Amino acid sequence: MAFVPLKPIPIKDRTSMIFVGMGQIDVKDGAFVVIDKTGERMHIPIGSVVCLMLEPGTRISHAAVKLAATTGTLLIWVGEAGVRLYSVGQPGGARSDKLLYQAQLALNEDLRLKVVRKMFEIRFGEPAPARRSVDQLRGIEGARVRKIYQMLAKQYGVPWNGRRYDPKDWEAGDCVNQCISAATACLYGVCEAAILAAGYAPAIGFLHSGKPLSFVYDIADLVKFETVVPVAFQIAKKASFQPETEVRIACREMFRTSKTLKRLIPLIEEVLAAGEIQPPAAPEDSQPPAIPEPISLGDDGHRSH
Repeated sequence: MAFVPLKPIPIKDRTSMIFVGMGQIDVKDGAFVVIDKTGERMHIPIGSVVCLMLEPGTRISHAAVKLAATTGTLLIWVGEAGVRLYSVGQPGGARSDKLLYQAQLALNEDLRLKVVRKMFEIRFGEPAPARRSVDQLRGIEGARVRKIYQMLAKQYGVPWNGRRYDPKDWEAGDCVNQCISAATACLYGVCEAAILAAGYAPAIGFLHSGKPLSFVYDIADLVKFETVVPVAFQIAKKASFQPETEVRIACREMFRTSKTLKRLIPLIEEVLAAGEIQPPAAPEDSQPPAIPEPISLGDDGHRSH
């Protein structure tokens, strides 16, 4: 019988992600397996993976979901090529003290601006222009991002007509946009897992707002042009038959060699610390957010700890 770790492996020491499509995910003899239509099994070291991206055609058993939760592995249900995100099964999720801290920073305009300015500094390697609002900084950032895309396209010799894609129509995008979408989807999955593992909420963003993954987009933007976007342009230049598959494989290897996961949680804390307020103390009975709270039933049938 395969050994299931009692404590989740720290996220910085895990494999980034695995995409699964057209298979049945189950637990057999204590191990997490994917069974294809021929009955062949592929074992997945679930406790060593940050997140599983479940594509169309995938079915997963209750036992498999339970094991993923126990080991702190995020399950993400995505559309074809990973471009659309339908649902997430979070491994623990936000912790009350950190959630309140994040919300306090986001709701106070002065504190929010400090966080946004810090993100600008990390992203572009220079302080944000003085006396600019969040909206103004968003506009400046957008202009710079367009120039970076143009520069990368020229560097890799890839035709570029702008960042254009339709999440509802994957085939409508050109090769380079498909590659970028697939690459950023990989990064979003890893960033969301890191945010949840750190105890924060993916929806409470600072530069981005009003979306379920606003904070995911904030954090991903800090690293995407030094990680996944160049990978996307490299694959687009090759004009391969299955660019999105090659992008995923290349991103996974890049995450490993660049130690992206090891950077993410300290990066999240650095960004939020720019608000210059003291985080509230954790409750005495708090536990690491990536570890699900143990549940047992007392003699009266009610929940006890």
